[in-house]
Amino acid sequence: MFSVGDMAVYPAHGVGVIEAEEKKVIGGVEKTFYVMRILDNDMTVLIPKDNINRIGLRSIISKDEVDKVYDILREKKVSFNHQTWNRRYREYMEKIKSGSIFELAQVLRDLHIISHDKQLSFGERRMLDTAKNLLVKELSLAEGKEESEIEEKINGILTGNDGG
Repeated sequence: MFSVGDMAVYPAHGVGVIEAEEKKVIGGVEKTFYVMRILDNDMTVLIPKDNINRIGLRSIISKDEVDKVYDILREKKVSFNHQTWNRRYREYMEKIKSGSIFELAQVLRDLHIISHDKQLSFGERRMLDTAKNLLVKELSLAEGKEESEIEEKINGILTGNDGG
């Protein structure tokens, strides 16, 4: 459960802050909702409190988990089955929607590696940007560092210039 003021991650939308709890009557049933403002775009979403597990709402990762994310990004021995870009796109979109930062890191890493072999489709380029933005936001909060510093670190890891 979350409290007003808590930061949380809403799958595929990113990090937000719980701004309030509201009760609403829907279909004759009173439900309690979290009112969450997504930091990236100021969008406000209502999340049914009794549905947060199904939706995948979760806390920001711990500092311990940050290293695991960077390890995933560093992994270069990735085998790709040469599926069509649209099948790969659907698979990656499922990973992004899962809410797992580790799956998000895999999507960013894989698309970065693929981009060196062939040109990414428009959708894949957008997905790569989305994955990077979601990662940067959460890692910045988890580590208490500026987003620009985190983005620099991620770029260094992906290009093999991070000294790690």
